Amino acid sequence: MAGLLFIGLIIFIIFWGVVISLIVWGIRHYRTQNNLHYMSMGGKTPLDIAKERYAKGEISKEQFEQLKKDLL
Repeated sequence: MAGLLFIGLIIFIIFWGVVISLIVWGIRHYRTQNNLHYMSMGGKTPLDIAKERYAKGEISKEQFEQLKKDLL
């Protein structure tokens, strides 16, 4: 009986691992496609805009690093 519970636990862990992996993959895929869309339309990605603002001196290094961390 304990063997069946152990197998059930393993299947449960694998199931949720697959579900979480698919969600993470979907989010990353969506973000990549979204960035490619911006670039193909001649637009700038949010990271490009942050780089420009940092280069112009509009934001500090700390603000740029935080933006970069938030965007990636």
